[in-house]
Amino acid sequence: MSKEIDLKELWNRQSAQVPDSRELFEKARRYRLKHLAKIALANATLLLTSAFIVDIWCIQKPASWITNSGIVLLLLGMLSFLFVYNQLIPLLMKADYGRSNSDHLQQLLVLKEKQVFLQSTVMNLYFAFITIGVCMATLEYVLLMPLWGAVLAYGATLAWIALNWFVIRPRTIRKQQGAVNELISKFDALNQQLK
Repeated sequence: MSKEIDLKELWNRQSAQVPDSRELFEKARRYRLKHLAKIALANATLLLTSAFIVDIWCIQKPASWITNSGIVLLLLGMLSFLFVYNQLIPLLMKADYGRSNSDHLQQLLVLKEKQVFLQSTVMNLYFAFITIGVCMATLEYVLLMPLWGAVLAYGATLAWIALNWFVIRPRTIRKQQGAVNELISKFDALNQQLK
């Protein structure tokens, strides 16, 4: 019995599992379409909300400059978020499945970078604008309420914003990062195996 190890024979016996690139491209396509649908839903929701706020603004005609400033902050927060969020559309639309795996990997890395910017800087500004805007826009009407009503109104509003900030936003970020990280790791593994 020979004690020498035949590396060539061991190498030939191993079962190398090359991932199916068509399946991976299909997964990337589904991710892209799902993300585009989320962008479309965000656009519809925030534009309808903005139109509703403008409608109320025109009907109520608030007297206080604080209320008017709050409404402007609300609209500015929503529209600036949409402006930045819509910057992802060209990146998602230009996905060409005839390109190489490394091109897809680079595109996913750029998408991840833009998502991190959106999830950190843009979301922080969005929530700041929305919180300050809601507090200012409702001040004129809350001052007309009894004290317990004003505390209840602001308490419920700020509790809802806090729930979104501390619970829903982190879950959404983890989910989005997990999905794009999974695709990045699979494309990276495919590229490494093909080298």
